[in-house]
Amino acid sequence: MKYTVLFMVLFLSATVGAHESDDPFITTVRVSQFEIREADNENPLILEGDVWVGYDLHKFGIKVDLEQPDEALEHVELQALYSRAISPYWNLQMGYRVDVEPAPDQDWFVLGLQGLAPYLFELEASLFVGDENRIGLRMNAEYELLLTQQWILSPELEMNFYGQNDPPLETGSGLSDAEIGLRLRYEIRREFAPYLGISSKKWFGNAANYRRDGAEKTTATEWLIGVKAWY
Repeated sequence: MKYTVLFMVLFLSATVGAHESDDPFITTVRVSQFEIREADNENPLILEGDVWVGYDLHKFGIKVDLEQPDEALEHVELQALYSRAISPYWNLQMGYRVDVEPAPDQDWFVLGLQGLAPYLFELEASLFVGDENRIGLRMNAEYELLLTQQWILSPELEMNFYGQNDPPLETGSGLSDAEIGLRLRYEIRREFAPYLGISSKKWFGNAANYRRDGAEKTTATEWLIGVKAWY
């Protein structure tokens, strides 16, 4: 809670300063992934998206990451972030993350860097610091290959690292898991695009050992169908 209050204060201070320079106020809603996957004996529903309000230089946002394999939510991650542009292509972000599922709740302080690298790679790196000296690092890279004006092929790689083992959450120290995806979308409009794709995830080290102990797979490859939208 104290993190949330702190970042709300930072955001309000930032918006006042930006307003004085006549920087237009903007609101952006993005659904990066809203998809159904074909998995063993289930069809999990995935939702990843964010909402941003503020100015070009300063923004406040909420990120949502949900996974529902059946009637119950299996993974719920929420982030409240303050974002400041530090160059034309890069933003420094800080805020608060809470993992509601799997239980028990996990609280993290977030420090991240997001932007566009050379050759138009979209990169995002987030450092998470939690209770009891828990540390996590998430790195994400995505590239959009324009096949035509409407057909776009998008490979994506995400890796999660942790500073310690956590058997209840099945995360291991070092590289815990990595997921690579490939999505082909058709932009009916720039703001709305259905897509097809495939995703493959692998767990490493102690994270893989915990899954073996629970009779779970250490690799998973899934076909998927979904939509991407923004406004």
